[in-house]
Amino acid sequence: MKTLEEYLLFLESKGFSFGEDAVGFIYFGKAYTNAADELINTAIECTLKIQKHFDGSFYMSLLERFVKAQVKTRKEALRYLKEEQLFPL
Repeated sequence: MKTLEEYLLFLESKGFSFGEDAVGFIYFGKAYTNAADELINTAIECTLKIQKHFDGSFYMSLLERFVKAQVKTRKEALRYLKEEQLFPL
């Protein structure tokens, strides 16, 4: 599992450019929800796949839903999205 910092660097190496505001928002979401890096990374990944770009409010909404549903892992998050019909897998 990658740390949040490693994941952001990985995404940047793949061509995803995050502005300072987006990175700040990502870290705000992490602090606000106290979620583990795996869940943060999954919320970022799903946001990019669903929205085709980083959308801070969408990311935050996903993260809050994951935390409220007590989702802990990437696998649980993807299952949750499928069950809630939020993300076509």
